[in-house]
Amino acid sequence: NYNGSFMENTVPALKNIQKALDEAGIGDKVKATVPLNADVYVGDKPSEGKFRPDIDGVMTDMVKFMHDHGAPFVVNIYPFLSLYQSDDFPFEFAFFDGGRSIQDNGGVSYSNVFDANYDTLVSALKKAGVPSLKVVVGEIGWPTDGNKNANAKLARRFYDGLLKKLAKNEGTHLRPGKLDVYLFGLFDEDMKSIAPGNFERHWGILTYDGKPKFSMDLSGQGNDRRLAAVSGVEYLPKQWCVFDDEAAKDEDMDKLGGNIQYACASGDCTALGYGCSCNGLDEMSNISYAFNMYFQMQDQDVRACDFDGLAKISDKNASTKTCLFPVQIISAATVPARPSSLLLLALLLAHALVMTTGFIIM
Repeated sequence: NYNGSFMENTVPALKNIQKALDEAGIGDKVKATVPLNADVYVGDKPSEGKFRPDIDGVMTDMVKFMHDHGAPFVVNIYPFLSLYQSDDFPFEFAFFDGGRSIQDNGGVSYSNVFDANYDTLVSALKKAGVPSLKVVVGEIGWPTDGNKNANAKLARRFYDGLLKKLAKNEGTHLRPGKLDVYLFGLFDEDMKSIAPGNFERHWGILTYDGKPKFSMDLSGQGNDRRLAAVSGVEYLPKQWCVFDDEAAKDEDMDKLGGNIQYACASGDCTALGYGCSCNGLDEMSNISYAFNMYFQMQDQDVRACDFDGLAKISDKNASTKTCLFPVQIISAATVPARPSSLLLLALLLAHALVMTTGFIIM
């Protein structure tokens, strides 16, 4: 992604950070590492795994340093991305209960892409001379919107299979035993970059306001139930910014395209794409969705619901069965200071001015 601009800097930076930790006296407890995507290694079969030829030297230096200093290899494995990046990828192989398998050398069979990917890395580490280097899966998950295969039903299926596997402590063919895995992520992120795809803003197992999206059992025993929602969440007023078709004049319609583009560029329209949760909206509702997302992300600032006179604020919820028109939650940035706090602040400032200059500004 960075055209090799950090190729020469990453390993030296890793060494410098670990050196600083060692000199601070905590190097035995805190280890520096580099989280990596699964594209740093290749192999048609898990047993043939190796680091990519163009970065083999860098990766070998890195993993040997990690091995010598007791740091783990942290890798992000996303079976969803395998499905997203290739229409030819076998759909069932992305899950743990699909029944699809591939054969490796020696008659070894892999029933899911996670195990196959993990063991491809293990083979690459062996070829690099560090066969016992600890592996931590730093990120794994399944998005719930922004793509035809990103939805709560498939996410629940993926997590159910993953968590059941982890509970068994069976590991993989090349690394049997307990696996260290971190789920990604907890909440959706409506301002995350969508360069890799619109799904990037929808990895959370909880919605933006802390509600569980689907039932799951984090213990991996298969006793799925709804996770506890975040308590004490407060919302801004129940109002939405929608397209004002009555106020819109013919000459104003020429401005519509530019305003929609602006709303989506500064807001979040990732749920409007093909196969997504809001894909079934009609034309007017599509416009309203774009306007409202911008309006809510601007904390319902009335100036954010104008769009050259094409929008209005409404108290009617435009949500459908599958498409949520959200209302923004109250955050620290949107809570106004209490009058007493403002008065106290003013008095403290006035006192400071008197003490330092002998003058008070009213």
